[in-house]
Amino acid sequence: MHPILIDLGFFALPAYGVLLATAVLLALWSARVRADGVGMDGTKVVDFGLWLVIWALLGAKILLVIVEWKRYLGDPSELLGLARAGGVFLGGFIAAVLAAAIMLRRYNLKALPTFDVLAPSLALGQAIGRLGCLLAGCCWGRECDLPWAITYTDPAAAANVGTPLHLAVHPFPAYAAAFNFTVFLILSRLYQKKLAPGIVFATYLILYGCGRFLLELTRGDEIRGLYFGGMVSTSQLISAALISIGIALHWWIGRRQRR
Repeated sequence: MHPILIDLGFFALPAYGVLLATAVLLALWSARVRADGVGMDGTKVVDFGLWLVIWALLGAKILLVIVEWKRYLGDPSELLGLARAGGVFLGGFIAAVLAAAIMLRRYNLKALPTFDVLAPSLALGQAIGRLGCLLAGCCWGRECDLPWAITYTDPAAAANVGTPLHLAVHPFPAYAAAFNFTVFLILSRLYQKKLAPGIVFATYLILYGCGRFLLELTRGDEIRGLYFGGMVSTSQLISAALISIGIALHWWIGRRQRR
């Protein structure tokens, strides 16, 4: 792919960084539009969301170090490369939720309505961010011989993140981008129905958890934390937890409405 969009020798513009910045900007913009449309303070929601992005980036890198601890323990100098690494999204999601629990009171925002506003934008940001993964060569898939398999050839990808070159693999980032964009469309439509607060967010947890659990079966970077004899990854364990939380939240909201 194209891990470096522009290389002037003294300056290189990374594809992942450009797509990540684009993802954040479009996600925050769409959240503001959605918030203003229902009478919330869009500026406050964007400010709140920006802090969550910062904590998410930090959490993603922390979980990356945790699941690849052997790599970083064996060569501590690898920690210097964390600035270039995207990290593990689910680590970022957990960090963002924890930060939100602390910051909601500061911004005087109600939890469930705010999460509902942000959920579709989160899926949109993920879709764009995965395109950055595709260009950068990270999050590669398992070896396969399908007609739509992709082959990485850029040495910069191998040098940056260890991408296997000249090997036909599943285009996992493309799968994830298409899936997340579909989730964005579903949640956007669901939000327009003005359902009970929390339904959109709970639906996101279930949809993303199910999709990510299944998509993990096509991942090829085996070192990301494996359990139960190498059959389940860290991301799959967290995805299962998200599905459980989403189902429980749906049940709780429904029970509260009946009361």
